[in-house]
Amino acid sequence: MSGTQSLSHRELELLGALRRLGGSARSADLAKALDVSEETVRRTVKALSKAGAVLRVHGGAHLVGAQSEPSFYHRFGQDSAVKQRIAAQVSRIVRDGMTVFLDVGSTTAYVAEALQRNSNLTVVTNSIGVAQALASHNGNRVHLLGGEMQSNERGTFGYVAEHQARRFVFDVAVLSADALTAKHGVLYQNAGEAQLATVVADCAECTVLALAHPKFDETAPHRGPSLGKLDRIVSDKAPGKKLTAALAGHGIGIDIAKDGSGEDGK
Repeated sequence: MSGTQSLSHRELELLGALRRLGGSARSADLAKALDVSEETVRRTVKALSKAGAVLRVHGGAHLVGAQSEPSFYHRFGQDSAVKQRIAAQVSRIVRDGMTVFLDVGSTTAYVAEALQRNSNLTVVTNSIGVAQALASHNGNRVHLLGGEMQSNERGTFGYVAEHQARRFVFDVAVLSADALTAKHGVLYQNAGEAQLATVVADCAECTVLALAHPKFDETAPHRGPSLGKLDRIVSDKAPGKKLTAALAGHGIGIDIAKDGSGEDGK
């Protein structure tokens, strides 16, 4: 776009809100930040998208050129129906009053939405989005871990986050991952994410890994929790025979989130 002179006041306000939120935001968060309706946000985002200032993604917007890596909201918008089914399945594990950890994964963001129906949760997270979704809901207490902010993940990582996480005992820890293998366990592209996941799994009574089936038997460079630290896998399809046997050998349950017709999700 040639500049900002042709943009309306509302459009400039929305761009400012996107910058304050790290370059990406969901429509609900933008509506709250600007004190307008989500419909107003959607119309404004549509106009900015035509002007080339933002990229429209499912449920939100992303500043063009804001980040060199795929943003959280790109990932959030991918396979949303599958992630919603997985999230609904995960949410059935959580009961009112529990202490729950949720990480920065895009599937975990859907879990946070599903948990808005619960009450009196103690939620610990390194995700800005999860904290925003669950704070001030139904008596929840939300703890956002400190540490180094990574804007592409909209979350915190590093020594401070890990140290603070160790001060909790989690009834349920919900983790995401970039890959899951029979040999190496849970794998991540991000070293900080792998280390924090390992710490959290050590502090949890029940560790749930929520991930879509394409991540089975994929690869990534950084090792997170071993299979022995997992209690349940929630996915849209069952893994292959080798991984299924490895999970069974560690006593790990596999929950398959199905679509409304009762068929396994694609």
